[in-house]
Amino acid sequence: MFAAIFNVDGAPVDHSRFGVAGYDVESIDRAGHVAFVCAKAGPFSARGEAVGIRGLGGLFRIVGRVRLDARDELRSRLSDLPEAAPGEASDAELCLRAYAAWGDAFLDRLAGDFCFVLWDGSRKRLICARDQLGIRSLFHAEVGGTWFVSDSLDWIATRAGVARDLDDTWIADFLTVGHSLEVERTVYRHVRRLPPAHVLTISGTGITTRRYWRLHIGDPLHFRDRRQYTEGFLDLMSRSIGDRLSVGRVGIAMSGGLDSTALAACAVHVTGDASRVVAECLDFDEFESARERHFSSLVAKRLGIELRHRRGDNLVYDKQWWARSTTTPEPSALITTAHFDRDVVCERAERASVWLYGEGPDNALTFERNEYLSWLIGRRDWRRLAEAGAFYLRVKGLAGWWDTLKRYTGRRHPPDDSIGVPPWIEPSLVARLDLERRIAGVTPPGGVGAGLGPRHPWRPEAVAGFSNPIWPAVFADYEFEESLGPLVLRHPFLDLRVLEFMLSVPTVPWAREKMLLREAMRGRLPDEVLARPKTPHDCTLPFGSGLPGLSRNGSLDRYVDVSILSAGSWPGHRLRGRVLAVHVLDHWLATRRTDGIGSG
Repeated sequence: MFAAIFNVDGAPVDHSRFGVAGYDVESIDRAGHVAFVCAKAGPFSARGEAVGIRGLGGLFRIVGRVRLDARDELRSRLSDLPEAAPGEASDAELCLRAYAAWGDAFLDRLAGDFCFVLWDGSRKRLICARDQLGIRSLFHAEVGGTWFVSDSLDWIATRAGVARDLDDTWIADFLTVGHSLEVERTVYRHVRRLPPAHVLTISGTGITTRRYWRLHIGDPLHFRDRRQYTEGFLDLMSRSIGDRLSVGRVGIAMSGGLDSTALAACAVHVTGDASRVVAECLDFDEFESARERHFSSLVAKRLGIELRHRRGDNLVYDKQWWARSTTTPEPSALITTAHFDRDVVCERAERASVWLYGEGPDNALTFERNEYLSWLIGRRDWRRLAEAGAFYLRVKGLAGWWDTLKRYTGRRHPPDDSIGVPPWIEPSLVARLDLERRIAGVTPPGGVGAGLGPRHPWRPEAVAGFSNPIWPAVFADYEFEESLGPLVLRHPFLDLRVLEFMLSVPTVPWAREKMLLREAMRGRLPDEVLARPKTPHDCTLPFGSGLPGLSRNGSLDRYVDVSILSAGSWPGHRLRGRVLAVHVLDHWLATRRTDGIGSG
């Protein structure tokens, strides 16, 4: 945990008032109107993840969580400048040196997983930044001229003077779709979340928030030699994984699917030592367990890595979750598995301090065939249109066309996962927030959804998907998982170099069934794994009747008509999830009130 406290009126920070005992605290300037706070150093510190206060000269200070990509290239850029970066400089110190060299443009040269607060003593201002995709969180609040900035929502919410009124819009979103539709909101009305790719600047003369980066994908990458696609992808993946490794072993959260097994193969290649790579596969239900064990075991044997199987059926719902002491910063379904997750995380941490996850390819390699072909037609690029058509016909094959025929001629059933307002949401809340219109067009669970900004001409769904507010919610879940034990989770496919490459390859044929990964892994993974189709998991919630009774103390009444909820039977997967959300909210309200963080 780290934080900054800034009195913009120049008054010294009163440490006793703001409850910083037990933390490392440093007054940043002579007047004492800026203080940096961070949790005392513990026994664990993965490379680039240590939270501490660093300085450069007498003017600049930084506190935060910083792990940079391409740090050697950054050092090279800084080497000819007055504030040259020594080889042993930490990633946080590299941020400081970049700021000293390039001023406000320094964020244009940074990429990675980071959230930090930087103090510029020459201009008397705080610069608060969050990474491009929002892998790390940063929150802020202002009370009577005092600013609080931290990576911990709980820490800010418990500071003296910070109003704890709940944000009804955030809660309505949570009860309806499972996460906030506006990334700036938190469950507390007066505490805000800095959006991804944004920088907040605070000074005595004013406050500004600026977006410093946008995902930009130009024309498709066209190479004469098809091997350049796979070689380029493997080169970028190697750099990405190399930037995310720590000393010792690295773990892979590995199923028997393509993404995580490709990650394992690349990790073995980068480390050059299979004994440094360990993996764990979660198995669910008898049929799926046999299938996942089979494919993951094939990969482990081929790569020579240590693999453990963990039976996951008993880990997806804790029937006593409401009686546990664990809490979440905001209402979250993660509370229903946190007791089990803590054991898993701590056991994983004994094997490796850094674990790699395979998020990214499912979204970046969305197969948008029609959009790509229409774009080629619009540009009258007949040669590439013919090449794409020939590639598509060849890679799809007779079996693929037969599957397409069956899909279009078979009986279609309406999906159960369409988004709508659950019938038990308090009618006055629905009307006041215009909730029906608010969630119109929201993507069903599992979709990448619509993002912000203009529609991309040939990769509209994939590019827009990475602006979807579900991503910060997913990363917040991962941060909660990290809080349960001494490990760090990293996402090599979401390295901007890798992500932009995946989004830039011609959709036909490279995004069909993630052909880019399959071709890149040919000869590295077993053929049986490469031939395996995408296999969706059954996400049916198993709680059955194992839900706690609602508190009935009135705190839930402004959000839920409990009589409707109690009277109905809700068999659909989406509605079962929304029922669980009501119980999670009820539990959160009760525990927060006990902790002194009630509805204000």
